[in-house]
Amino acid sequence: MAHAQLDPGARQALAAVAVEAKTNKDLTWQQIADAAGLSVAFVTAAVLGQHALPADAAKAVAGLLGLDDDAVTLLQTVPTRGSIGGAVPTDPTIYRFYEMLQVYGTTLKALVHEQFGDGIISAINFRLDVQKVADPEGGERAVITLDGKYLPTKPF
Repeated sequence: MAHAQLDPGARQALAAVAVEAKTNKDLTWQQIADAAGLSVAFVTAAVLGQHALPADAAKAVAGLLGLDDDAVTLLQTVPTRGSIGGAVPTDPTIYRFYEMLQVYGTTLKALVHEQFGDGIISAINFRLDVQKVADPEGGERAVITLDGKYLPTKPF
């Protein structure tokens, strides 16, 4: 049976413990995802408190990180999602995503609605990928793919 959280505090506390264990064991997010058998983006989000893991994945992650049975159970609970409060983010990396949406959010909305009609892009039926690629002008570029199922608005 799926259980939902009432307060995100427990998952936030578990995320802090899990990240500390990841650091102490010198693990990568990819190694943790490989143990779970799921994508690196999904597992990272789950460990950081934004998704529930299937039982086998929760056991594998907890085992790799040295977490107890309570953590296994907590990793399987449906979280209270949302990792950024209502204020403008202060972390520079997160702020840049906020800035990108401030600049391009209405453009993305206009283009999505023009091509698909009235509706939303799912963040549940969703895939995320981050790639580092060479920049032809020197240095590196980040290629971020957000791939969500389109859900049309249905009149009722």
